[in-house]
Amino acid sequence: MPEIIALFTVFAPHLSTATLRHFSIVVFALLAMTGRVTMLNISRWTPKGGSYRTIQRFFNTDIPWGTLFWIFFRSHLLDPESEYFFAADETVKSKSGKNTYGLSRFFSSLYGKTIPGMSFLGVSIVSVKKRDSYPMLIEQIVRDDTSSEPTPSAPKQQVCDNTELKR
Repeated sequence: MPEIIALFTVFAPHLSTATLRHFSIVVFALLAMTGRVTMLNISRWTPKGGSYRTIQRFFNTDIPWGTLFWIFFRSHLLDPESEYFFAADETVKSKSGKNTYGLSRFFSSLYGKTIPGMSFLGVSIVSVKKRDSYPMLIEQIVRDDTSSEPTPSAPKQQVCDNTELKR
């Protein structure tokens, strides 16, 4: 396991010391644990220094994931002799309910219509020689529902009733 943690030394210029230490603790726990992945279970599987509060602090930290994915790829996976291309794909996950963040109506090609759900965009670097995909970015697409509402039309003129004019 220490060999895996040693791979994260390339992140040192981009993360604070505390965040890098928390990152190593969380990765150690995720690789060792069984069962559901929750913050409480992660804290149970961590070595010393991985309290529940530490795990909460880590997940509350803004981490430049795109930068970290790129640096890891460039440092450990990039083969200068190989060819690569970028691939992007959007996926829609059907979801019922009303309180989930990002829940809206998205087009699903499987259903052939718009469905209530959540949409995600994934961008990967694909190796032509190895036929491997290396995810660089996965983002939730949150629609601005105000733009999908119909714009109010000009107020209609009232039609004059002839019965009132005769009086």
